[in-house]
Amino acid sequence: MSDSTAGRRRQAARNDETILAAAREVFIADAKAPMAAVAERAGVGMSALYRRYTGKDDLLRTLCHDGLRLYIAEAERAAAEPDGWTAFAAFLGAVVDADVHSLTVHLAGTFRPTAEMYADAVVAGERTAALFDRVRGALREGVTVDDVSMLLEMCAAIRLPDPARTMELRRRYLALLLDGLRVDGLLPGPPPTGAEITRRWRQGAAEAGG
Repeated sequence: MSDSTAGRRRQAARNDETILAAAREVFIADAKAPMAAVAERAGVGMSALYRRYTGKDDLLRTLCHDGLRLYIAEAERAAAEPDGWTAFAAFLGAVVDADVHSLTVHLAGTFRPTAEMYADAVVAGERTAALFDRVRGALREGVTVDDVSMLLEMCAAIRLPDPARTMELRRRYLALLLDGLRVDGLLPGPPPTGAEITRRWRQGAAEAGG
């Protein structure tokens, strides 16, 4: 490979990182924003954007799948921790810090998922369940693994103009939620169902295919 070819590839990779970073900011703020807003934020032309992504659906799918892969990676990293509660808390903290749910749940229903994404979603569920099983005996009656998804979504809903302050508050309320999982007493109402958790994904696939 020539130096010029390697240089072009490095530049293309940097451009792609810039586009994805811009797309995260734009679509997390407004999932209905146009592709032109991404190009403007990234400082690239529309032609450069469309050379990499066939359309908004493709870009949203890439962002969401990146978030899903990150979720799996954090779960696998936490699994190496010998203490169950430390592993569980570290996993949730890492997912909150990485703002994974803003790339997954927040964008759900805005594009058509692929078979590969569905397969990775199954893996993510299995990794979460494995971490949850390690702390099940320490949790209050009625807590289920599906509560974890809602807990993470609540933390992701905290969003202020100051990113540092956003992270402080997310960590604060994650700590409160983690303590609440271990308090004695029966929780009111039934836990979320699998159908409720996946509703947005199925709705998005149906609308995209319609």
